[in-house]
Amino acid sequence: MATWSNLNLQDSASPIMQQLIFFHDHTLMIILMILTTVSYMMILLFKNKLINRFLLEGQMIEVAWTIAPAIILIFIALPSLRLLYLMDEINKPMLTLKTIGHQWYWSYEYSDFLKIEFDSYMLPQNELSEKEFRLLDVDNRVTIPMNTFIRIIITAADVLHAWTIPSLGVKADAVPGRLNQSSFLFNRPGIFYGQCSEICGANHSFMPIVMESIPVNKFINWILSYE
Repeated sequence: MATWSNLNLQDSASPIMQQLIFFHDHTLMIILMILTTVSYMMILLFKNKLINRFLLEGQMIEVAWTIAPAIILIFIALPSLRLLYLMDEINKPMLTLKTIGHQWYWSYEYSDFLKIEFDSYMLPQNELSEKEFRLLDVDNRVTIPMNTFIRIIITAADVLHAWTIPSLGVKADAVPGRLNQSSFLFNRPGIFYGQCSEICGANHSFMPIVMESIPVNKFINWILSYE
């Protein structure tokens, strides 16, 4: 996890993102083993002077280099398919959030509550405080309860957008006239940042996403104060 912080990426905040990181490491180890084996064989070929003028075919080695990649692909495909199904699973969400992409800001609606909706604009540089991030902080953060299964419905009002928060492992296109849905669960409190990941126009890079994960009792108090 410390590696992600060194790359200026936030640590995972959901079980799905943790599984994505584990899968990345799993695949990387397989690639490393393949690279080591191929490098070793190439060095042997360069260094030895063995020849065989009468070698016409090598059925055993052809069978081996056909079966080995198939086995390696199975070790990569099985966890990959499992993750794909987990990412698409919507299992009895406790809260539904609707987000609408505009040029160039986001609108949010809490579908389970009446009259809780707001726009989220990027904060201008001259309004930032010392603890806020340039081009990432917004005037209205999305507040979400921790350890609660959330369904998010995503659409757009004008052009293509993409709602993305890397630390959640969520990236979904916002398409005008179409509702896409995804799900996530925050397993720790904090403030998490994302941006539109679709080139949606001149101000594409100025529509950030900020979500704040808080305990359930504080979320209830926030809802009551908002209403």
